[in-house]
Amino acid sequence: MAAAVASNLADKQTQWDFSCDLEVDFGSEENASIVHAALAVDKELQPDKVKRHMSISGGKLSVHFEAVEARFLRASFSAFTDILTLATKTIEEFGEGK
Repeated sequence: MAAAVASNLADKQTQWDFSCDLEVDFGSEENASIVHAALAVDKELQPDKVKRHMSISGGKLSVHFEAVEARFLRASFSAFTDILTLATKTIEEFGEGK
């Protein structure tokens, strides 16, 4: 219990000074959901330094990043876009109509 309280307190004291938003239109709710499911399993390696929130609406995947330093934001965003590119190319290659 004390660890959970300490964790919540640390999160409230953390300065999330850097943020970035990304929105990708996949053209369908199904494709956006597939990519979301594929990327959701890949958690942030340093959750005390970077937070990522994903949502789907109208066939679009929206991602919001927050970080304590610009370098953590850049690294997280870059790694995420690499995996996002792979998932998108997979859907293009093997999706409907292929």
